[in-house]
Amino acid sequence: MKYPYPVMYQNVYCYDEMKRAEHMAVRETVGWYLWTHQIVEVTGKDATAFLENLFPKPIGNLALSRERYTTMLDENAQIIDDVVVMRMEEERYWVSTLFRADMFIWFEAHKGELDVHWEDVTKKWEMYAVQGPKALEMVNSLVETPVDSQKFFQILPNRIDGIDVLINRAGFTGEKIGFEIYYPKEAAPEQEKKLRELAPKFGGREVTEFQVMAWTLPCEAGFYYMRDLRHTNPYEVGLTAGFNWDKEFIGKQALAQLRDNGAEREVVGFTVAEKDIHIKGRNMGNEGEKVFLDGEEIGRVMKITYSYVLDTNNGTIICKKGLLHPGDKIMLHGHEAVICAPKFI
Repeated sequence: MKYPYPVMYQNVYCYDEMKRAEHMAVRETVGWYLWTHQIVEVTGKDATAFLENLFPKPIGNLALSRERYTTMLDENAQIIDDVVVMRMEEERYWVSTLFRADMFIWFEAHKGELDVHWEDVTKKWEMYAVQGPKALEMVNSLVETPVDSQKFFQILPNRIDGIDVLINRAGFTGEKIGFEIYYPKEAAPEQEKKLRELAPKFGGREVTEFQVMAWTLPCEAGFYYMRDLRHTNPYEVGLTAGFNWDKEFIGKQALAQLRDNGAEREVVGFTVAEKDIHIKGRNMGNEGEKVFLDGEEIGRVMKITYSYVLDTNNGTIICKKGLLHPGDKIMLHGHEAVICAPKFI
């Protein structure tokens, strides 16, 4: 049954033609945008051992120029950050994060007697994402060395207009073809003009809406934003692949208990066909809409966005495990939601 009061809300996604055009440029041609994360450079003869202890995934087996996405856990196996670790040299790593200040405190607390040092190098770089089916063509039109053979999650030096840059084959959009260009900070403004002029030649455009960069594109692909992951553990959110149980790492004991006993919660996806809705998600800075089943509160809405590819509202719920299954229908703030996998395209 719907709520007896009117829903005074107009969908900020489906009626916004700018957001739609920017989102679909990434899906159909190419979109580019400034997306500089905070970059922490970790060096020293014990850098590898230090990072191995901080992250449950292996770090020491990374080849030079390769990288790995991993969570960072506290002693209770709660996720306190999710990062990409890049091996730039044998004893030099980059860690891409959005929470540098918290990371520095955590690093200091776990340094011990190790010979390891870290520095914020964000101020030296600007990173531009170039994402979509024509991203390879667009990037190749810029660089001196073609990037056709560059592997996914590999960062390599290159040159653009005589400028030393780094090209990373990666992205936060779910596109099979995507790159990130790291320009020296001082060269970025002029190079940004070139990106803006170049994209239309490939049928693409600049992405200016943060909601598209951080929410609509990643959510369609089943990606998390760190705000989604707070107060969760890897087994609840399905981020356990690739853990190295043969090494010691922070949170291992608590994580092993979760592995053996099973998580109490899980993440499921949902869609809502109605256009004008008012469902609160944690991505909007609140506690998330309560989710009920047979009168019992079983979870909260983690995220609510819009899938421009499917042309429907979509989002994720964290709830008690095993209660919601694909195809189930539930009511969220008076709107019928259909449960599905938390990956939409």
